[in-house]
Amino acid sequence: MADVRQLLTDAALQLGDRLEAELLLVHVLDKPRSWLIGHADEALDASHATRYAALVERRRHGEPVAYITGRRGFWSLDLEVTPATLIPRPETELLVELALDKLPAKKPSRVADLGTGSGAIALAVARECPHALVVATDASTEALAVARRNAERLGIANVTFAQGDWLAALADQRFDLIVSNPPYIEAGDPHLAQGDLRFEPFSALASGRDGLDDIRRIVADARAHLEAGGWLMMEHGWHQGEAVRSVLLGAGYAEVFTAVDLEQRDRVSGGRKGD
Repeated sequence: MADVRQLLTDAALQLGDRLEAELLLVHVLDKPRSWLIGHADEALDASHATRYAALVERRRHGEPVAYITGRRGFWSLDLEVTPATLIPRPETELLVELALDKLPAKKPSRVADLGTGSGAIALAVARECPHALVVATDASTEALAVARRNAERLGIANVTFAQGDWLAALADQRFDLIVSNPPYIEAGDPHLAQGDLRFEPFSALASGRDGLDDIRRIVADARAHLEAGGWLMMEHGWHQGEAVRSVLLGAGYAEVFTAVDLEQRDRVSGGRKGD
């Protein structure tokens, strides 16, 4: 029987990625990654080795690791993900950071997360701001089911869920902050047919010819759901900062800004509803 070291070495060569090989193996073994350090010489039984080989093959054919394992870490959360949800990405944590900067630490506030998917943004904000009431919306009933399961498993109780397309799910509710990671890729972008994106829900990725159709809709409709002085903030593509600021300014938002990610690329833009 092959030992842990040999299996990882072979898988890493096939995948070209040691981390992915490790994530798949600890998923099969139901162990933390730290377990691998002290058990490199341990032999795996045939059933584990066979299952691991099958998962490596799935990844080799392009299926995202997050969908294979059903898990993805985001912020301080271990989230369930499925093909019904977008895979949470590290750059989206910037939106959480900016949201937290706008929320009072110990004062009640109301937050809406539009297109919540796995619930990543909503649950991160709710975990950090227990005095906030967060409403997470999604047009997909399957995605909302995943988000609800994440909230229940993580014990985050200050989140509620509403099914509907963008702000239509909010009825006449108003909020101090509205956040969203909407689709923003151009519908004809060739990257949609490459890599992990091939497996993710198209409706959560692409939005019209220039990628801004959903952002325009959110900007136009959000004002009716913001309290005076409330903020709207959205993630977008690295080349879309100027265009999104223009949309926000055209809709009458004040203090319009764009924040850059760790690679110094435009990533989140927002604005405040006037008093």
